[in-house]
Amino acid sequence: MQACRFRVSKAFHSLTSLFAVTFVLMFVVLVSSQRANALPAFARKYGLRCSACHETWPILNNFGLKFRDNGYQLMNDRDAPIWQNPSYWPVTFRITPVWHRFSATSDVDTYAAGAVVTPNGAIDRITSSGFDLSGLDFHTGGTLEKNISFYVLPSSDPTATFHFETVMGRFDNILGSSWLNIKMGRFELNNLLSEKRMVGLTDEGGIYQTYHFIPVNDGNIFGQMGDNQLGMEYVGHSYDDRTRISAALLSSNDGNVNLIMGANSYSGFFTFDQAIDTGKWDVQRLGAYAFVGEAATYYPTTGGVPIAGSGVSNKSFYRIGFTGQFYFGPHFDVNLVTQHGEDNAWFGQGYGNAVATNGNGATTATCSSPTPGCPLNNVPGTTLPAGALGPTWNGYTIETRYVYSPQLIFIAQTEWERMSRQADGSGFLGVNPTGALGPSPSNLGNINNYNAIIRYNPFMTSRAGLALQLEYTLFHQVGTGPTSPITGLSTNTNNNEVMMAWDFDF
Repeated sequence: MQACRFRVSKAFHSLTSLFAVTFVLMFVVLVSSQRANALPAFARKYGLRCSACHETWPILNNFGLKFRDNGYQLMNDRDAPIWQNPSYWPVTFRITPVWHRFSATSDVDTYAAGAVVTPNGAIDRITSSGFDLSGLDFHTGGTLEKNISFYVLPSSDPTATFHFETVMGRFDNILGSSWLNIKMGRFELNNLLSEKRMVGLTDEGGIYQTYHFIPVNDGNIFGQMGDNQLGMEYVGHSYDDRTRISAALLSSNDGNVNLIMGANSYSGFFTFDQAIDTGKWDVQRLGAYAFVGEAATYYPTTGGVPIAGSGVSNKSFYRIGFTGQFYFGPHFDVNLVTQHGEDNAWFGQGYGNAVATNGNGATTATCSSPTPGCPLNNVPGTTLPAGALGPTWNGYTIETRYVYSPQLIFIAQTEWERMSRQADGSGFLGVNPTGALGPSPSNLGNINNYNAIIRYNPFMTSRAGLALQLEYTLFHQVGTGPTSPITGLSTNTNNNEVMMAWDFDF
């Protein structure tokens, strides 16, 4: 029987290896295919090639960034809808069939006979593989009139449950000035390294950890600068787009609609970046950003469910950092994001998020005492534990790209998130400044994330496009795995995923 299992396991690994080899060979065979054009919705309007706006679709180059900053306009007569071909419909559908293999540490109640078991009774790893789908993105954007632009993106999960990922209208070049542009709606923040245009597709590689990092047991979901937010944004830039500034006023709802959080809490996102032409080394860009605000920690309830828009007792948070885009010739570039973050001590103790499932995972609720699935609620009279402090951390994201051609790109993403002070005070030289010893490990929640991508576009015409992608992600986080009954401490989370995808739009 053992020999049979060995043969099955060997056959499985041979099959997965065959998939990987076949995928790589597809890249080699197709490398001589036709040149790529731009994203279909805008290519049908302007006839631009892919290399005009993109390093590879959907990653923008400097010209593509300028095109976006001008409100999806080239600043000529073709910008106005009245000059467009009546058959033009500015829409693009995008969906991605995938095969992936995911392996993760997991704590379970039962396990199959003969399984390898850790001392705490949990299977070492659970590994699964198979074919799947992404959700469907339905992009439509362009101009309503010259200098009045829009973008609408209904997006679904794989079960076809839709939400509005992006809905925004924008007045461009007000009074004829590129320094006056205002938009309102639900939109991506003006991040120099765009998460919505990254090519990563795996669970951990499809986001930037630095944009979403939340300390362990922290209740502040409102500072995730990778999520699209609801608000109003001012953007200004020089005519050549070398200098860019932005300031956004946002509802502190993490982009959720219907004011389900606080109705009177706001945050601001501010950016500045400057490009420098270095001649043969192309344009280098340096920037800085600040995400500052406050959000509710107390929600009056009805039957244990928070009253929409009732959040009060606002507490503060901030994220500040620097960004850089460095080009080393026409084929190689490095993108950098650094961040320092801090949350108020109330967030650090688990207060803030009003949206969570109850014990059976079916409803949303908020609670005044710890209950499985329910966040804490800062009801009147609540006090912080002795020695509670606001958690602080530092994040680093490095994304390197080798663009062999607009059709073929190699990407390596490396991210480190490091706690500098835990909410109970540990991490500050190991001792709480009040004198109490912090019980949490100073490195609790630290993340190492590594992602490698090969992406090839065999074609991208003005009507459709296809990208073949091979991706591998390795994720490690300290202290967020199953709890060991031997030590009483949480083990580490160690996940890895390999994915092959056909990412197409039409």
